[in-house]
Amino acid sequence: MTASETPSAGPRHVLVAVAWPYANGSLHLGHMAGAYLPADIFARYHRISGNRVLMVSGSDTHGTPITVRADQEGVSPAEIAERYHPEFLAYWEELGISFDLFTSTMTDNHRDVTHEMFRALRDNGYVEPRTTDQFYDPVAERFLPDRYVVGTCPHCGATDARGDQCDTCGKTLDPIDLGSPRSKLTDAAPEMRPTEHYFILLSKLQAEVAAWLEGREGWRSHVINWAQGFVKEGLHDRAITRDLAWGVPLPDDAELDSPNDKRIYVWFEAVIGYLSASKEWAQLQGDPDAWKAWWEDPSAESYYFIGKDNIPFHAVYWPAQLMGAGTLQLPTNVPANQYVTFKGAKASKSLGVGKSVLEYLDDYQPDTLRYALATNLPEYNDVDLTEDEMVRRVNDELVATWGNLVNRVLAMTNKNFEGLVPEPGALDERDHDVLATVDARLAAAGEQLERVELRAAVKEAMGGAQAVNIYLNALEPWKTAKTDRDRTATTLWTALQAINGLKVAFAPFVPFSCETLHTLLGGEGELAGEGWRRHEVAVGTALGAPTPMFRKIELTEA
Repeated sequence: MTASETPSAGPRHVLVAVAWPYANGSLHLGHMAGAYLPADIFARYHRISGNRVLMVSGSDTHGTPITVRADQEGVSPAEIAERYHPEFLAYWEELGISFDLFTSTMTDNHRDVTHEMFRALRDNGYVEPRTTDQFYDPVAERFLPDRYVVGTCPHCGATDARGDQCDTCGKTLDPIDLGSPRSKLTDAAPEMRPTEHYFILLSKLQAEVAAWLEGREGWRSHVINWAQGFVKEGLHDRAITRDLAWGVPLPDDAELDSPNDKRIYVWFEAVIGYLSASKEWAQLQGDPDAWKAWWEDPSAESYYFIGKDNIPFHAVYWPAQLMGAGTLQLPTNVPANQYVTFKGAKASKSLGVGKSVLEYLDDYQPDTLRYALATNLPEYNDVDLTEDEMVRRVNDELVATWGNLVNRVLAMTNKNFEGLVPEPGALDERDHDVLATVDARLAAAGEQLERVELRAAVKEAMGGAQAVNIYLNALEPWKTAKTDRDRTATTLWTALQAINGLKVAFAPFVPFSCETLHTLLGGEGELAGEGWRRHEVAVGTALGAPTPMFRKIELTEA
């Protein structure tokens, strides 16, 4: 009756780097399914397995969407960022998104680390000043950042493409590429005027980036194919400063004209946030060098959870920055998700497509919302998310299969054995088979989670629950309790052991209920560090009183 255990190579250092949301509006389920929930599931798996996880992110407060929103409302960008950052923290608390640190790009620490990266690249010969032509709005009398220029995409013909990227086809752009450009501020036709900026010399790093991408294994096909295709088209030197009043200022030793009127461009500095957040976390621990275990040790692993629109910045530009700067570890994997759509329309904060996350918690428990999303993650294809599908997943699977299994086994044990784990008799083939099935499902889920195949992993967990239900229905302990106490004891003992194994498989997905279940089954402390294995619940363990783990979804009328 020894519980099986998945072999482990020992504790690993795993950096879970999660996309930085623009602090310009509420988040929707597309954000959660695209980056934040997958990252949390992955981090929780590794914590349970005993690995050392550092999960970081923060509010991107310097993106053009923040300044656009500020201009619309007639307030400062800082006011917009300070409004939404606390809302993001509420999301993580409500849904159990377990960041070790969720900070922002407005900190002195982030400014200092950005300057360190800038100087390292400059000193290594990968950053230089150049005079370039940039769009200028003659009505607003200011230079325009990329996102302040809109026009016709040269690739797909969309008429609302931004100067940095077309959301319709996903192509990365430069404002000069746009047809019929116009200013987002005044709708005026912008003029080209000379201005001096720093450029990162991506062309000098192209061969190194291409060689590194060729060596990637286990990446999702749409990520690696896109990144390799992008690099093969040629990496062009790109400006990393802009004529802006909001953002990370240039370092004191900058050599540009009018440096006080320029800021480090957000595309360059936001990804540095993963490093600056790690350093800030280390400082908060009282060990300023603690971050190095995740960034300087060649055996450390780093996973970047983003949406597919961020692939160029995380699979190409950020690795190039790291290569040019020196000795920091490159990404192990960039498991970018596809889009979540709602009735065919891409979830969009700026366009108001998709309800905010907190609105869903009027009808869903945090765990039921997490499960509904986890079973519909857009890992390889866009997923059209419907309320009917979410409700079906929760009611038919989580409530009826897993939740009902736990509740009825605990209830029968409380009723027939005074709430104590019974002493089993000799296990027969049926008992051994169901435990072997659970162990195999748990191991398979672990293998899937290692590969960031999260939908497949939760399917393994639910498959294990279905197998235990079939086992119970075949042995009918509610009937044998009246005729064969020994057989009933063996059946319920076996079911309790199986549930304790499935608890581990479900824990990354529905952590609140699994922590409660852990306590009900006599566990002490948290599941983190317990190991990705089925522990035996000792005979005589006092079980907690059963209560339904999940509430069936009954949608309120709109």
